[in-house]
Amino acid sequence: MDWSSLGGLVLALIGILLGQAIEGGQISSLIQPAAFLIVMCGTFGAVLLQTNLNCFIAGLKMVRQVFSPPLDDRQALANRIILWSNFARKEGIFMLETYLKKETEPFIQKGLKLMIDGTPPEKIRQVIAIDMHFFEIQERNAAKIWSAAGGYAPTVGILGAVLGLIHVMENLSDPSRLGSGIAVAFVATIYGVGLANLVFLPISNKLKGLIQHEMMRREMLLNAWVSIASGDHPRVVEERLLAYLR
Repeated sequence: MDWSSLGGLVLALIGILLGQAIEGGQISSLIQPAAFLIVMCGTFGAVLLQTNLNCFIAGLKMVRQVFSPPLDDRQALANRIILWSNFARKEGIFMLETYLKKETEPFIQKGLKLMIDGTPPEKIRQVIAIDMHFFEIQERNAAKIWSAAGGYAPTVGILGAVLGLIHVMENLSDPSRLGSGIAVAFVATIYGVGLANLVFLPISNKLKGLIQHEMMRREMLLNAWVSIASGDHPRVVEERLLAYLR
């Protein structure tokens, strides 16, 4: 669990609710299902319109990484790389198949297979770089649905406010219905702006950071494979790894 993400969300909500209470307002007045429905359905409907379904679903699934991000295994990975380098220098690069069988991550398996097959270092760099490029495009496109939601939500909130005011104007003759209509009008704007700036955009930025971290991890592996395939001394490989562990 990433407690900073959870804590940030809780802190934002507490600030809004506490501020409402200090001003003498009722917290219950911020709970408007109609306004929430307008903002959420309108926002994600617009996002779905601009992207394909697979990318949209992938973006939704990425939310769990915000609160439960992948473990930072760079140090453990660096230790395995040094082990590969020492073994390849002593026994030969073709004998790395022993370590290949122990790996479960497809990306690592691909790099080790290229080395074991005797692929030249520059060819390894080209093949893995292409793989990394399309992986990054795919991940960033999925994460973009949250920045798009952050852009649409305030406008949809205003749309909800206008709908609420229309409801108010239609019921001017019935004072008992004016309060609920005005509440929906203003709360819809709060939902739109609040969700955009406290939820959608922070999620988008957090996912961008996680993608960047994964790309750095993969770049570390790529440079290590090229170095091992080039026959560099294990100490040289280790020194290059240190730059990624700071």
